[in-house]
Amino acid sequence: MKKIEHIGIAVNDLQQASNLYEVLLGTSCYKTEEVASEGVRTAFFKTGENKIELLEATLPDSPIAKFIAKKGEGIHHIAFDVEDIVLEMARLKEAGFTLLNEVPKKGADHKLVCFVHPKGTNGVLVELCQEIR
Repeated sequence: MKKIEHIGIAVNDLQQASNLYEVLLGTSCYKTEEVASEGVRTAFFKTGENKIELLEATLPDSPIAKFIAKKGEGIHHIAFDVEDIVLEMARLKEAGFTLLNEVPKKGADHKLVCFVHPKGTNGVLVELCQEIR
C-alpha cells in the first residue's frame, strides 16, 4: 500500500455536505460522480495530497444507506492506493483477511476497487484503489 488515497464520509445530503466541506476545507469540489452499481453519488475534494470523498446513497438498500441507518453520518472507509490491486488482494486473502469482492470492480474517480471486511480490520472498512490504466 503506497499511501492513503482518500477518506470516505457517508452523508445524507450530498449538496448540503458539499457546501459545508467547501467552506471547511477552503476549496471547491473537483468532481461529482454517480456509481450506479453501488447505489451512490460521490463528491471529491482535494487539499494538498489529501482527498475526501463524500458519499450519498441513491438507493434505499445501498451499502451507504445501510451504513447511515445503522451508524449515522460519518467516516465510512479509508482507502489506500495500491500499485497492483490483484496482487494486493491475493496477499491480503493469503494473510486471512476477508475481501468483500473476489475481483476488482470499477469505482469512482477512475479507480479499480476492492473492499476488505471491517470484521478483520478492527472495525474499519478498508478500500484498495488502483488507477485504471
